[in-house]
Amino acid sequence: MNRLDEAHEERFARYVVGARPALRRKAFVLVGDWFAADDLVQQTLITVYRSWERLDRHDALSAYTRTVMVRLFIDERRRHRWTRELLQGSLPEPEPAAEEMTRVGDRMILLKALSTLSARQRSLVYLRYWEDLSIEEVARIMDCSAATVRSSTSRALRILRERIGVLSAPRRED
Repeated sequence: MNRLDEAHEERFARYVVGARPALRRKAFVLVGDWFAADDLVQQTLITVYRSWERLDRHDALSAYTRTVMVRLFIDERRRHRWTRELLQGSLPEPEPAAEEMTRVGDRMILLKALSTLSARQRSLVYLRYWEDLSIEEVARIMDCSAATVRSSTSRALRILRERIGVLSAPRRED
């Protein structure tokens, strides 16, 4: 390995150390599972590494990496749409006690509602509202028009509102 290769390896290693925790949190928002988030981050970093020497602007890496992550997420969901195992509705662990923090419950309701969206809808919501990107930036990342971003995001938000209402409605004990 020559010095140039070593310099590229070192710069990439520094980038990974700095970026991995944030990438993992962002991936969790997309996939809703920490183990799947780790897998998505690993795939993202592998893809970025393959292009590392060709990347001109290392100052714009977070945007490039985010785009790679979202596209990998969508591709993965499309590829396994019909072959994925279906998860059961209940967890093997007992439900948390009712007096625990309300924010945790709200977050769980939101994540459950997000998991019912398609990969594309979930990616749109993630990019617009979690990453706080403009419609034009989301359109560029998703490779579609701004009008498509607006209409698809509106539809996804309507679905989320309906599902959050159903999930958060108090259950009547008869």
